[in-house]
Amino acid sequence: MITKDEILNLENTLYEAIKNSDTEVLDNLLHADLLFVVPSGQTITKEMDLQTYREGNLKVKELTPKVEELNIIADLAVVTLQMKLKGDYNNEPFEAKYRYIRFWKEFPEGIKVVGGSGIAI
Repeated sequence: MITKDEILNLENTLYEAIKNSDTEVLDNLLHADLLFVVPSGQTITKEMDLQTYREGNLKVKELTPKVEELNIIADLAVVTLQMKLKGDYNNEPFEAKYRYIRFWKEFPEGIKVVGGSGIAI
């Protein structure tokens, strides 16, 4: 059974991996069949997300999350949060605030992100 503490720890691991562009950790946290709607409205896959970090297109310098809600539903966790981000995307500086929803699901090999969405607020 998934616990809230496990999910909060995984969220923190995810934040650090994003800040450090750590594709090895991201590869471990994201499910192979991940679908995520990014703030532009585009749906991306795990491979598309990892490629953004591999190519250096996204560099996050500051990341400040604030978890709003966290619900556990059997082997699935749903988390909503606000996040302030500052960095560079395609060599253009950005600073913005987003609201995300993320879905974590438990599998025999561990708990993975299976989907989510983000919007600018």
